[in-house]
Amino acid sequence: MATRNAERINFGKIKEPVVPPNMIEIQVNSYVEFLQTQVPANKRKNLGLQAVFNEVFPIESYDGKTVLEYTGFEIGEPKLSWLDSIREGLTFGAPLHVTFRLRDEARGAKEEKVFMGELPLMTPQGTFVINGAERVIVSQLHRSPGLAFEETTHPNGKKLHSFRIIPDRGSWYEAQFDTSDMLYVYLDRKKRRRKFLTTTLFRALAFLDGDEKPKKDAVRGTDEEIIKLFYDIEELPVKKAEGLEDIANKVLVEDAIDADKNIVVARAFEPLSKAVVKQIAELGVSKIRVVDTSVDDGIVIKCLKKDPTKNEDEALKDIYRRLRPGDPPTAANARALIKRLFFDPKRYDLGRVGRYKINQKLNFGETATSRILTKADLVHATKYLLKLKKGQGSVDDIDHLGSRRVRTVGELLANQCRVGLARTERLVKERMTLFDQEVDTMTPAKLINPKALSAVVRDFFGRSQLSQFMDQINPLAELTHKRRLSALGPGGLSRDRAGFEVRDVHPSHYGRICPIETPEGPNIGLIASLATFARVNDFGFIETPYRKVVKGRITGELDYLTGDREEGFTIAQANAPFDDKGHFLNPTVTCRRKGDFVDVEPSEVDYMDVSPKQLVSVAAGLIPFLEHDDANRALMGSNMQRQAVPLLITEAPFVATGLEERVARDSMAVLVAEEAGKVASVAGDQIIITKDGKL
Repeated sequence: MATRNAERINFGKIKEPVVPPNMIEIQVNSYVEFLQTQVPANKRKNLGLQAVFNEVFPIESYDGKTVLEYTGFEIGEPKLSWLDSIREGLTFGAPLHVTFRLRDEARGAKEEKVFMGELPLMTPQGTFVINGAERVIVSQLHRSPGLAFEETTHPNGKKLHSFRIIPDRGSWYEAQFDTSDMLYVYLDRKKRRRKFLTTTLFRALAFLDGDEKPKKDAVRGTDEEIIKLFYDIEELPVKKAEGLEDIANKVLVEDAIDADKNIVVARAFEPLSKAVVKQIAELGVSKIRVVDTSVDDGIVIKCLKKDPTKNEDEALKDIYRRLRPGDPPTAANARALIKRLFFDPKRYDLGRVGRYKINQKLNFGETATSRILTKADLVHATKYLLKLKKGQGSVDDIDHLGSRRVRTVGELLANQCRVGLARTERLVKERMTLFDQEVDTMTPAKLINPKALSAVVRDFFGRSQLSQFMDQINPLAELTHKRRLSALGPGGLSRDRAGFEVRDVHPSHYGRICPIETPEGPNIGLIASLATFARVNDFGFIETPYRKVVKGRITGELDYLTGDREEGFTIAQANAPFDDKGHFLNPTVTCRRKGDFVDVEPSEVDYMDVSPKQLVSVAAGLIPFLEHDDANRALMGSNMQRQAVPLLITEAPFVATGLEERVARDSMAVLVAEEAGKVASVAGDQIIITKDGKL
């Protein structure tokens, strides 16, 4: 029988420069950030529950006379400890009290604290106790909001390029080429059949540049305005034009008219030729206004020629007619509809992540901060698509971890709270109208019905696909459950529709998602596990640590890189031999670059892995000599370890990998002293530790 206090001898040749992060920090940190209970109410960041209240409030009555403002929330003390809640079969939670201020034109302000229901609290183990049962909220891996460029092949073999702007909340915006190289826009995903030319949309968006309504007799959304968005208009001397070699790429911006005979010599948007230029010269015109269509092969000009609308009002009515067939089209109604779809913060939100991804793709830097779409976003995205059509730029890989992010428990619950508070908002507005006659008796408590919020929260913990009974077979099963990533669930994929590509291992998974640990059934590849050293950053993207290499020398500096930041770097493996000073010993080093393995000189290396364990999850990392296993057997082994029943009398394994202690400690299956010291006394219910070991 193995001894309990066996001495551990490490035969590993690689010293790890960093220890893995706390195994359950993905759960704990997310919920701490959601509640921010340790932060004073006036110093809380605009995150989690605080952000949800700030989004919904203030609520204004329909007549604008009464306003209900949010000032802060506090979480009370739980009635029972989490252990007592399990024993009693109750939910471990605490009361949520929110302070509201009611402002009224007639009576000034009235402040009141309102009870909004019980909010489940997280146990130190990263679980929730709901009706006496421990539950885990599984993190969801979903498609990141932002901008994605795609390429599809038509049945006739032609490549069609498109882009999508996916918000955190709101309608999708899609632009796609058809087989005749016309660029069409789809404004609402559910109504994909309703499409219109991109030039029609840009005409309709003229109201974003200035006043809501054009001044009297002013015409907006003209051909020239659209041309200026995509081309540089140049004034060309006619004599110079006659000698140009690439004259066929030049297009007139306006008609060339013979004023005497009242004849159009050359039409706008028609390609120039030497004969046409000669005719224009005969009119006595010295300069002509032209654009160079070689930048986009004249696609925007082709769309303008086909566009049935000629100004902002016509474009607005055309769009409204297609989106709301049957309603009488007016420019004002259409303007309001487009504003509601993309430019109203209440209905449309790119989110921090969506804005970050758009800025990154279009090289806006940190300058653009708007959480709604801007005209600049649409213009630059369309320009990038036109470049893509010409073979410049690159399409996005939707399975790359730079395009997928993790929704942790805090974000999932915040989304549910937003739904509950949106219902509360409607009720409050209705009650404000009812109480309008009895202003003196109106109080925040009478306006707010807390049931809307508490019902949504209860429903989320009790019925959501991502709220699961904790796997309690053994400590590893518990830990793995908390580190699980699921592509299923609300807003995610479904088993039936998920194809092979989504389930497959991707090069960007290296060090972020375990390529081994996944179920064998219909969920294969849709449910995965976080890698040992991986962590989730503020934007929800998975990062993994690397040692920085400068001029062929390994430094002590660590960088955490996301999937898209890693692109383009050359990364050496953890087992590459190096000397005491950090210089590589071999003349060439085997590295990863853009998903391929390459042999390079040490001076070309940018980063180095921190550990061979970095690749796999905790469960796979517990298998000794994993590299000698067949991949299918390793998958079965890592899954079956979770099904092992623990021993009554624990034994240390003869062969271990070094992760065992971390699993026991971080799953909280063993008692861990809160402070260092010596054991002074041990009883059945308590262990006392003091500095010197004396009571």
